Amino acid sequence: MNPTSHARARRRDRRVYLGGHPVLFGLLAATRGRPVRRIGGTLLVHGTEAYREALTRLPLDRTAEGTTGSAARTALGGDGGVLFDQEGGGHRAERRDLAGGLGAAGVEELRARWQPLLARRLAPLAEGAEVDLVELARELSGTVVCALLGSGADPCAVARAAAEAAAASVRSHLPGPRRPRAEAAAARAAGRLRELLGRGHEPAPTARGAGQAFLPGPAEQAVRIGHAAGGADGALAAMVAVAAVNTTVAALPRAVAWCADAGLWDQAADETLRAALAAELLRVTAASPLLPRAAAADGTVGGCPVRAGDRLLLVARHAAHAHRRDPDARRPAEPALSRLVFGAGTHACPGARLASVQLADVLAALAPFRPVVTRARVDRGAALPGWRTLCVRAAP
Repeated sequence: MNPTSHARARRRDRRVYLGGHPVLFGLLAATRGRPVRRIGGTLLVHGTEAYREALTRLPLDRTAEGTTGSAARTALGGDGGVLFDQEGGGHRAERRDLAGGLGAAGVEELRARWQPLLARRLAPLAEGAEVDLVELARELSGTVVCALLGSGADPCAVARAAAEAAAASVRSHLPGPRRPRAEAAAARAAGRLRELLGRGHEPAPTARGAGQAFLPGPAEQAVRIGHAAGGADGALAAMVAVAAVNTTVAALPRAVAWCADAGLWDQAADETLRAALAAELLRVTAASPLLPRAAAADGTVGGCPVRAGDRLLLVARHAAHAHRRDPDARRPAEPALSRLVFGAGTHACPGARLASVQLADVLAALAPFRPVVTRARVDRGAALPGWRTLCVRAAP
C-alpha cells in the first residue's frame, strides 16, 4: 500500500476539521501528546484507555450545559428523555425499542430500501457523469430514517430538517456569550423536523389479543418508535433522525473520498475484506470526533483527578488512533479499538451495525467504477465535520 496515497487522503480529510472549527481542532492536535491534559476546568482526553474509562467508570452529568445531552434537548425543542441525557430504566427501555430496528434483522430490512436507491443514484457513473455523494448520503439517510420510524415524509426534506436542527443546536452551544437568536432558531428547526416526521405515519401496532403480550418484529418495533417513544410529541423519533442523518452525511462522503484518494478500491471490491474496510474507514474518519461530557462526581481519568462539574472533551478520533494509523482491511485495528468511534459502555451508539453495513454496501456499489474525487467543498456550518459537496466520477 502506498503511504503517499494515504498522506493525500489525510490532507483532504483534514480540510473538514480546519474548515469548520479550526481553533478547536488546532487545540486538540496541539495537546494530543498526553493521554489527558487539564486546561482550567476542562480535561482533554486523548488516550484510548482514558477515553474508555471516562465513558464507562466516571459518573457523568448527561444534562449539563455543553454536553451532548444538553445539545440534544435543544435540538429537540427542550425536551428530555432522548437517550443522550438518560440513565437507568428509561434509557434501557428506549434502547430496547431501537434494538428491533437497528439489530441484524432490522438492518437487513432497511437494506431492501437503500440498495435500489444506490443503484439508481450511482447509475450516472456508468455514463461518465459526476455523482455528488453528499446528496446521495442525504437521500440515503432520510430514506433509512423514514423507514425506521414509519414516517411518510419526503426523505430529502427530513434529511435537510435534521441537518438544520443539529447545526442550529451546535451554534446555540458554542462557547462565548449567550446567543438567544441561535436558541430560537434551534427550537424552530426542531419544530419543523417533528412536523415532518409526524406526516403520514403508519398505524401504530396494537396487541394481538386480550392479555397477550405484543412481541413486534423488527419493522413493527421500529414503527412503534415513531409513535410511543419519547411521548406523544415523538422526541425520541426526532433524536433518531438528527443522529442518523448527521452522522451518515458526515461519514459516508469522507469515507469514500479516503478510499478513492488512498486507492483502496481493490479492498472494497473484495467480499472477504469489504466489511473490515468499512470498519477501518469509519475508524479513521470518526464522524463524531469529539464527545463533550461533564463529570457528575469526583474521580480520576487516566490518572488525572477529576472534580464534579469538570468538563471533559473526549477525543474519539485520537482514542481510536485515527490520527496515526492508516486504514487497512488486511491488517485492521482490533474491534475494541475501532468501535470507540461509536462510544463505549451503555451509551455506545446503537447505530454502529447500521453504519458499517450501509458503508459496506456503498463501497460495493462504487467499487466497479473505481471513482476519483473531482470536486470537494467543506461544509462550514454543519454540526459535524463534513463536506458540503463531494463529487466523484468513474476512473478513465
